Amino acid sequence: MHDSLRPQRILPLAATALLILLLSSCSDSRNATAFNKDWLITHLSAEPATLNPITSTDAYASNINDYIYESLLKRDEKTMELVPVLADSWDISADHLTYTFHLKKDIRWQDGHPFTANDILFSFERIRDPKVDSAHLRNYYQDIDRLEVIDDHTVRYHYRIPYFRALEFCGGIPIVAAHLFSETEDFNQSPIGRSPLGTGPFRFLKWDTGKEIVLVRNEQYWGEKPKLERVVFKVITDSTVALQVLKKGGLDLMSLRPIQWVKQTGSERFHKNFRKIKYYLPTYSYVGWNLRRPMFSDRRVRQAMTMLVNRESILKELLFGLGTIVTGNFYINSPAYNRYIQPYPYDPEGAVALLKAAGWEDHDGDGVLDKDGAPFSFEFLISAGSKFAEQLATIMQENLKQVGIQMGIRKLEWAVFIQNIQQHQFDACTLAWSLSWESDPFQLWHSSQAEKGSNFVGFKNAEADAIIETARKEFDAAKRNVLFHRFHEIIHEEQPYTFLFTTEALVAVARRFQNVQVYPMGLAPREWWATEQQSE
Repeated sequence: MHDSLRPQRILPLAATALLILLLSSCSDSRNATAFNKDWLITHLSAEPATLNPITSTDAYASNINDYIYESLLKRDEKTMELVPVLADSWDISADHLTYTFHLKKDIRWQDGHPFTANDILFSFERIRDPKVDSAHLRNYYQDIDRLEVIDDHTVRYHYRIPYFRALEFCGGIPIVAAHLFSETEDFNQSPIGRSPLGTGPFRFLKWDTGKEIVLVRNEQYWGEKPKLERVVFKVITDSTVALQVLKKGGLDLMSLRPIQWVKQTGSERFHKNFRKIKYYLPTYSYVGWNLRRPMFSDRRVRQAMTMLVNRESILKELLFGLGTIVTGNFYINSPAYNRYIQPYPYDPEGAVALLKAAGWEDHDGDGVLDKDGAPFSFEFLISAGSKFAEQLATIMQENLKQVGIQMGIRKLEWAVFIQNIQQHQFDACTLAWSLSWESDPFQLWHSSQAEKGSNFVGFKNAEADAIIETARKEFDAAKRNVLFHRFHEIIHEEQPYTFLFTTEALVAVARRFQNVQVYPMGLAPREWWATEQQSE
């Protein structure tokens, strides 16, 4: 359900917080669904920090904004080919340095103001502005020399060097309405973060903090109007509570945890009211080691930490086998993924040997490894309420204790958690990445992204940088994949992440919705329509 034109996005590991306050408000949603069959009420397991499409970094905001905002082109859900949206057509120069877009005429923002090329230029300038919190996007546009406005309905990008994903990012640029901003305004604090306004098929209606974000159909939409009248994102941060709400009819769409899929949704009544759908998406979960910390600066230590995580057992016991262990940063089902690389085994003895070689031993006999007088003690940051992350942390804590490593566990609310990660205020953490259809490791792995970007762990490697830069200019996919396979080898050797799993998306959808199809990048709820409320 994530727009493939977005850069890679942060996903919490089954993020669920501890609050249950929405349980008391579920009857309102249920009644609304019963009397308004064209409402879709979907689960939001964490609240986005902002809905500004240029500064937002998480998949929650992306999911909501996909209903509100549009760009010049998108990937077709069925074919994954790039197709026009706000652009009628485009031209690409033979040298791959110039991209010209011809815009549709008579497109209007949801407040009635005309959409023009100036909106694209304004958005491009904000992305490139170092004062704007858009480092996750900025790297994709850094090789553009300038964006030229030819007229109100024509723009032309001029590249300094070729980039194999240039069309995707030039055409998929997040666009905001220039007329909504003043020159003196701090773009990062813009009101559109709480009240977005786009050109898309749904309009923002309200955001009740901690409760719900509501969108309504844009009756003046320029394209084919959706059949759904309203989309309600219910913020329920505890997945156990959310499942109770779903079963009572207060939700129509929800992602299930593996234990919910296997053990809590098998009744005849549940199957009468809900479809259960599972599919793979380009995502992976991981444990990230902050390489700025002395204990994690040595790759032997990072390799040892991976060998102390029993991934096979965790996959079987916590995730009921619904996933695959991965060894690198590319989607496992893509040709960029190097299948010859095997996961590090669970091997405590081998890990202890690596730690000893790196200088970590129990020199003073207190049961804790130390080096140069400093104990091997660190803090593991997790998103509060994420049951999987908490279970993972507990298992890791016990396994590490057995070999003399002290690991504390710190839980933070999602927005604060992400702030700490972005500011590098962590020793280790667990997250997941949602990937795009085509891969470019620059955002996550290039050394230039380590200080203010998505390379949160601070990975820096000269050969890796050179591969990334070369691959960006390579338009032959087979040659690019050879480069990516070597890059995968480097990441495997360096272990800046302990790569965990690609897991199946597990989704429950109310049976009253029609045209529910699984596409290569997931579901497309805005295509759905509803019959009468399913009886219980």
